[in-house]
Amino acid sequence: MKKHILIACLCSGALFLQAQDKVAQKYATTITKEDAFKRLSILAADDFEGRETGKAGAQKAAEYIKSQFASFGLKAPVNNSYFQDLDLKEKSSITRNVILNGSPLTFLKDFYTLPNDFIDIKKTYKNFVFVGYGIASDKYDDLSNQNLEGKVAIVLMGEPVVNGKSLISGTEKMSDWTSSRSKKATALAAKNPAAIIFLNPSMARMSANAAYFNRASLELGKKETKEKPLTIYASESAINSLMEATGKTVSQLTESIKETQKPASISFNANLDVNYESKYTVIEAKNVLGFLEGNDPILKKEIIIISAHYDHIGVGEDGDVFNGADDDGSGTTGVLEIAEAFAKAKKDGKGSKRSILFLTVVGEEKGLLGSEWYSDNPVFPLENTITNLNIDMIGRVGEEYKGKEDSANYVYLIGSDKLSSTLKLINENANKTYTNLVLDYKYDDPADPNRFYYRSDHYNFAKHNIPIIFYFNGVHEDYHKKTDEIKKINFPLLTKRAQLVFYTAWDLANRSEKPKVDKQNDMKN
Repeated sequence: MKKHILIACLCSGALFLQAQDKVAQKYATTITKEDAFKRLSILAADDFEGRETGKAGAQKAAEYIKSQFASFGLKAPVNNSYFQDLDLKEKSSITRNVILNGSPLTFLKDFYTLPNDFIDIKKTYKNFVFVGYGIASDKYDDLSNQNLEGKVAIVLMGEPVVNGKSLISGTEKMSDWTSSRSKKATALAAKNPAAIIFLNPSMARMSANAAYFNRASLELGKKETKEKPLTIYASESAINSLMEATGKTVSQLTESIKETQKPASISFNANLDVNYESKYTVIEAKNVLGFLEGNDPILKKEIIIISAHYDHIGVGEDGDVFNGADDDGSGTTGVLEIAEAFAKAKKDGKGSKRSILFLTVVGEEKGLLGSEWYSDNPVFPLENTITNLNIDMIGRVGEEYKGKEDSANYVYLIGSDKLSSTLKLINENANKTYTNLVLDYKYDDPADPNRFYYRSDHYNFAKHNIPIIFYFNGVHEDYHKKTDEIKKINFPLLTKRAQLVFYTAWDLANRSEKPKVDKQNDMKN
């Protein structure tokens, strides 16, 4: 048996053993720091005005990327256009009125709604249920016996803690009912409440965030989504007023849960009038696509997407431009360099077997909007997309490698083994054969609080069960600041990271087997 196992392992390993491909090396060397500098100097210039989605600078960036794709000889795949227009609107709140038992509440003092949860509604709510912490686990359960259909659920943040230990985890470490941003909301929404009110014990600090709550947001159209319940965050005093008829307060009910280590639920009637209204303005925004058709009559139907977002956060109130040289001018530059290298190979008769879509998306900074739009409205069927290689910030040295700017030789990889048992190995073999970067998988930990797996455009492909790799240098002191300038870019490192993406894509585009989709993703939202 041991002999058979050894033979099987050797055969499996042989799938990923690779001698240096001289053709691949020839075209990888066309990805140069000099070319990268020229391209990024344009994308991160002040006259691109920070490339904010919906603004003139982003349109200018889109035109530049289009001109580059055309110069490489890439096909325009969107009805003979390089542009995929988004159905996008700017949404701004014009009415936010909440009246509790006849008394108006004050926005950011008594209540708030997160911009992404804000829905237009005019309604009176009368039936309420205090459901404690809103948890359904085998250790502690607020929800299983509750009927919340059409009612308003009032919920505490966090989880019950007795003598410093969580009733759910049994330790001082809180469970995912606290750490997950969506678990509790999902469990509550499954009970079909009319609305959810969360107690925010830090309500007094909300007024300092007025600019965040008052800014306009962007919203994609043409989405068939299940209507979600209105979600409001409220102060303890507001919730106590709402529950006045019960004779109980939030602190009394919380203390009861601690003492009995059991749920404390109350159903009651009250009057809560909510009037939310928004104004919508159509915004011009577009993804830019360049297509390189494969040469193999069968395999060319399979597509590799190499992506980056070209938008950034625009111009500050003081008029200073946030040029986003690293975020994500560096990734967009990488896509352009890789696209040119593949296009040169095809022109020389060395084109790949599979097809490659070079996808630069808009709206990432506004909530991954461009990649969401593409994945919901794909130009090529998603079932034919075998991998997404996403590049977001590859031009700098992140804070964990600070002080090693001259010697740093690494890249963070995120998600490469979450859906596929082979994609990670393909990338590692390309690195071992050609680039010899340190591959850092720190952010693949499902418990990592940064949650980078959900914060760039690859996620909108991963959620469709498409294997992905996210290439990333980590955040640094200039992240989302006006000091993210081209003079701080490490061009030799940017080039080397882009070459790793190129070599990985070259292998994917020419190997006989596409990456397996054979793993249960452990990155839970």
